[in-house]
Amino acid sequence: MTANAEDRPYVWQMIRRAVDELGPSTTNVAVRNWILERWPDTNRNTISCQIIVCTVNHASRVHYPENKKPRKANLQYDFLFRPTRGELELFDSAKHGDWEIVEQEDGRNLVRRIDAPEPVPSESGIFAAEAHLRDYLADHLELIEPGLSLYADEDGNAGVEYTTPVGRIDILAQDANEGLVVIELKVSKGPDAVVGQVLRYKGWVVHHLAVGKPVRGVIVAGHITDRIRYAVSQVADVMLLEYELAVTLKAVSAMS
Repeated sequence: MTANAEDRPYVWQMIRRAVDELGPSTTNVAVRNWILERWPDTNRNTISCQIIVCTVNHASRVHYPENKKPRKANLQYDFLFRPTRGELELFDSAKHGDWEIVEQEDGRNLVRRIDAPEPVPSESGIFAAEAHLRDYLADHLELIEPGLSLYADEDGNAGVEYTTPVGRIDILAQDANEGLVVIELKVSKGPDAVVGQVLRYKGWVVHHLAVGKPVRGVIVAGHITDRIRYAVSQVADVMLLEYELAVTLKAVSAMS
């Protein structure tokens, strides 16, 4: 039965009501369907993303505004636990342990169980730089295009390092018109092979996720070579972006 418009809560509150009614163990799909029966115009991707926001052990929850600051998982958004892909439980610290969002030495946030070992420091060099670039852009998708948001599928998998049978997509996003955007990142000079990589991912997304919606590609690199530009000139719906880094220094007084 459709709920009264005046009774429309925030999406995270819809999720909480759904889980309370469906029972302590349920699924992402069941929660989504419960919400859509009552508020049919609710955006499906928003439901999937808000489930991630509220799941204490979901690694990608740190990419959403509600979870930007390090803290213990004991706020209003911390009421779900993900035992396995596509499944949800009401979070119970006595059963699932205490969880937190902690800041690592490299400045990135990490989801972990409080009694777990200390997080392993990030590797130095290009791999750490690519991870930083990926996480920064996942948190600031408006830099690529206004209205972009992270994609999340019905099993609760977020669009950061989105795993497919044909490879792992750096960032999978959704635009303001619900089209899907495949974003591939190269920390320095991008090899021309990245064009084929993006097209392969686009093809898989078209066949398995898009359901008739448009799919575009974006290549972000420190330097876009002429080889990439020539290759992209022969394909549709792939945008090229170069990024620049800036460093700002400020004086800090010594301890007196």
